Amino acid sequence: MKISASLYSTSAELEKVVKDLDAHRIDLFHVDCSDDVQVFNDIEKIRSISKTPVDLHIISDDPEKYFPLLEKTPCDYVTFQYENLPGKLNVPASIKGKLGLAITAASDIDAFDAYADRFDFILMMATIPGKSGGEFNKEIFRKIRAFRRKYPEKRVHVDGGVNGEVSFILRNMGVYASVSGSYLFKADTIGLALLNLKTHENESHFLVKDFMLTKGEIPVLHPGERSFANVLKNIEEFQMGFTILADDNGKLEGIISNADVRKGLMKNISNLNAISESDITNKTPVTASENASVIDLIRLIKSKKFPITYLPVVNNDNCVTGALTFFNLVKGEA
Repeated sequence: MKISASLYSTSAELEKVVKDLDAHRIDLFHVDCSDDVQVFNDIEKIRSISKTPVDLHIISDDPEKYFPLLEKTPCDYVTFQYENLPGKLNVPASIKGKLGLAITAASDIDAFDAYADRFDFILMMATIPGKSGGEFNKEIFRKIRAFRRKYPEKRVHVDGGVNGEVSFILRNMGVYASVSGSYLFKADTIGLALLNLKTHENESHFLVKDFMLTKGEIPVLHPGERSFANVLKNIEEFQMGFTILADDNGKLEGIISNADVRKGLMKNISNLNAISESDITNKTPVTASENASVIDLIRLIKSKKFPITYLPVVNNDNCVTGALTFFNLVKGEA
């Protein structure tokens, strides 16, 4: 996941900040434009001393007035705040760079529908737009999952309240870029903050149930549904590489993965009709508790000697409440 440093989250001199961030190999420079055309003077200054991409966020009731400025001084990423737009925004083809629509937690992801043919990404605001240091709104986790289901080919950016713990969750969810301001500049060093945002364990405030895939989003088969054909169909339709088995009361009975199916086929290669549920079921899968913290989850993964790409999530009664997948962490970036 790329980290976009919010340059106006510090009072330090711009040139010094830019050079310091470049020395730490920051991915993007995030510039908030709260209806102030003077920010383009800063963008020109950034361009004169750095080749790092500029990530501009325009918050304006009159966004069209920025079109000539964007034509003269192109930015790599340009985001328009949806709630401030007076109507449907038509961005001319002369505006270069990737385009995004920013929405607050109160707005529905359907706002992106009108821009899906032209815009490249959505920016989800987890705190109040233009303000630094707020607390991350966990409702954004649900919105990210919903948006990625609806627009799997589009990228997701997130801004507001991103610390090391939230960064781990966002990386796992396949977020392409996150904006960091207060967390980045209030750390003892920028290098340490970047390391935490990209790799490290941190103090934990969120639980697995805050960001897991919920029951309606995951493959589950109950007794009476587990023919070999249904197993294959469930794995194929959900595209997660597994299906979970639960009894009629929702209690976990096992998991069937692509690897389990392959082993079952090899075991019964001379008579495929003889394949039974027990031949392809892992009855003791590793699971995560819905009430586990992020640190608990990371330590669970690290404790295993084999790679974990997904986990059933259960409650205190061992009933399936969701699942976690780690494909985006394996890939490193969405």
